Amino acid sequence: MKQNQCLHMLYKVTRIWAIIVLLSVQAFAKTYDYISISKPFLNKTPIAVTSFKAFSGHEAEVIAGVKGEQILKAGLDFTGYLKVMDPMAFLSNPAKSGIQLGEINFKDWTGIGAELLVTAGIEESNGQIKLQLRLMDTFNTKLLVGKVYTGPSTQLRAMIHRFCAEVAKALTGNFGVFGSKIAFVSTVNGNKEIFSCDFDGFNPQQITNHKTISLSPAWSYNGQWLAYVSYAKGKPDIFIKNINNNLGAVVNYAGINISPDWMPGKLNLAATLSFSGNQEIYLLTSKGEITKRVTNSWGANVSPKFSPDGRKIAFTSSRSGNPQIYIQGLDSGEAQRITFTGKYNASPAWSPDGKKIAYVGIQKDKINIFLISVDSHIGDSVQLTAGQGDNEDPCWSPDGSLIVFKSTRNGGRAHLFVMTAAGTDQRQLLSMSGIQSEPDWSGDTGFSSE
Repeated sequence: MKQNQCLHMLYKVTRIWAIIVLLSVQAFAKTYDYISISKPFLNKTPIAVTSFKAFSGHEAEVIAGVKGEQILKAGLDFTGYLKVMDPMAFLSNPAKSGIQLGEINFKDWTGIGAELLVTAGIEESNGQIKLQLRLMDTFNTKLLVGKVYTGPSTQLRAMIHRFCAEVAKALTGNFGVFGSKIAFVSTVNGNKEIFSCDFDGFNPQQITNHKTISLSPAWSYNGQWLAYVSYAKGKPDIFIKNINNNLGAVVNYAGINISPDWMPGKLNLAATLSFSGNQEIYLLTSKGEITKRVTNSWGANVSPKFSPDGRKIAFTSSRSGNPQIYIQGLDSGEAQRITFTGKYNASPAWSPDGKKIAYVGIQKDKINIFLISVDSHIGDSVQLTAGQGDNEDPCWSPDGSLIVFKSTRNGGRAHLFVMTAAGTDQRQLLSMSGIQSEPDWSGDTGFSSE
């Protein structure tokens, strides 16, 4: 459903007022074998990104081209499956010789090991820019993606990320992370408040201002609603908020109301409520009305996460004595424990294909992130983080290629980090003062400007 939503969103009228048209050259159908983003990212695909050709050559145009090149390289590198090559190795310069397919000497690129080539041209006039961007298969000497983007220069970043999404679609079969956002908790202003940022940590924005404790943000499937927990009324309640108009509801049953998660493709939620005396999981409408009780077991049942098809939930339960992860069918009501190694396993997060669950486990007194296959369950967990502080709160990117998480590896205070689904390329997402935690990655929400 998320992929279908991405397809729908990408072809709607954009928020950035940029006009997108195809290049006059004929774009080829799929001519490049899809990159599997579910496999380890040890062998990245080499991609050469050339300097932007400034057609007029005036100062503002050149500056915009340099900035565009930086944004483009950073975006492609962020994927984790592309290796942006060092321009010192280049044998030719399309910014001088020509950026169109017929002007490229592909032997110069295959000779240095570049499997893919991106060329770019830019025109700037009175604050308006026009971008020409092409992705080429160097070994087959074919055009994979060709786009022209025009609009105000303030939309440079958004235009380039739209092209990056087209590159991801051509190479992997889906549009990747480029139109997504990440919600998270931050203490940058003293209190725990909900913030959001672009997929790459750019453009952090404060969403809540309760001046108290706010936790556990969760995006709806369409990125229009955010559910979160706040102590604004003196106890933990769930606030359901429309991002565009601030309308919403508050789930404030007696006791605690925590751990919201949206059902894929629907505006319904799962959450943990304790009005019955025990912490149990329920299904709710977007207005906070209870439609079904899911769990009915001794012990705390928290952190529900819907499977991508919406038919199951993974959750943490202490019914066996210690926190462990279970999967339960919403129709059958049967729960199955899937973690058995270690005395503490919590915070499950389904991969978008529904085949794996990332979770937090404590082993040898260290808090780390693990991965387990949903089908085989027992004994197949893989440790993704190790030896670098405490690592918690895993959440998958919408295309399944990346995992964002919280880590204390940089001196004790928790910050957000990103790694590939194989645990490689671990790097800090954004630099903010205070503590950042509990990230939740949205589906496609559009493209942010500069």
